[in-house]
Amino acid sequence: MIRAMKPARLFGLLVLLLALAGGFAVFRLVAPYQGFQGEAFVEFPRGTSTETMGTLLAKAGVLRSRWDFLAARAVQRGRVLQAGEYRFDRAASPLEVVDRIARGDVFYYTLVAPEGKNMFDLAQLAAQLGLFTADSFLAAARNPATVRDLDPSAPSLEGYLFPNTYKLSRHTTAEALCRMMTGKFREVWRGLGGGGDVHAIVTLASMVEREAKLPEERPLIAAVFANRLRIGMKLDCDPTTVYAALLEGRYRGTIYRSDLDSANPYNTYRHAGLPPGPIANPGLDSLRAAMHPADSNALYFVARPDGSGGHTFSSDLASHNAATERYRRGQK
Repeated sequence: MIRAMKPARLFGLLVLLLALAGGFAVFRLVAPYQGFQGEAFVEFPRGTSTETMGTLLAKAGVLRSRWDFLAARAVQRGRVLQAGEYRFDRAASPLEVVDRIARGDVFYYTLVAPEGKNMFDLAQLAAQLGLFTADSFLAAARNPATVRDLDPSAPSLEGYLFPNTYKLSRHTTAEALCRMMTGKFREVWRGLGGGGDVHAIVTLASMVEREAKLPEERPLIAAVFANRLRIGMKLDCDPTTVYAALLEGRYRGTIYRSDLDSANPYNTYRHAGLPPGPIANPGLDSLRAAMHPADSNALYFVARPDGSGGHTFSSDLASHNAATERYRRGQK
């Protein structure tokens, strides 16, 4: 004969079952999902619902099911989930996944664009990220349409690809990166007051950026170029000669006599005045120096032989020749 289970024993069994179920549920929330292997990218556009997030994560294999995500979300319901693309490269628990999305730990590539780099340099740096080729970047940078309203005579985006650290997604194109960089330039330019001839200022600032090694010398170098421009004296700026060779695809790592004799309009050893456009992308300090050169009558500068990166500035040719000779003796 089957005897009915006593109420106390039945209650105890129910408590045990509930405890086991609760323990299993907690385990599901805190234990990494061992079924996940490899790497997965999951993107949540703005406005994605919690349920859709769970479905996408389960579809990508990051979590066992969307219910695991929804349960973990219920535990952390006071937090706001962030849109964006997330990269998962190791097994994680549902609670860890919710925590990452709540923190906005989105995936991005980092591009550091230093001051004074030209578009050829930037193309190589960007290509290292593997998102697009150097040629794709150069094609985008050679199209000045993005800054045509700001500088109608810009031959390219050179000078307006502002030096900064940029965060790129896996979907960022060369054109999108150029828009980001020129957008940053506009922001900086507005902060500077945005007055004056932007084309002339940015072109001058690019030369200052390439010539200056010490920050405090930027206004002095700007003054030398400004003084020469005022009296119609050629700028004789080596970096413009290098840029001319780069544009023609013939730069060989150093300046040759043929480079100095080149008829390219960027060669300031042959042509007076500013070159047709910037030769690099200047930073904030060089832009300021171009807008506000030092109060100096210097017309020349040459590197000091002490290796400091500093220059000797002179207002007459005799003094400059003497400084040049000291530099040459120091090099020997």
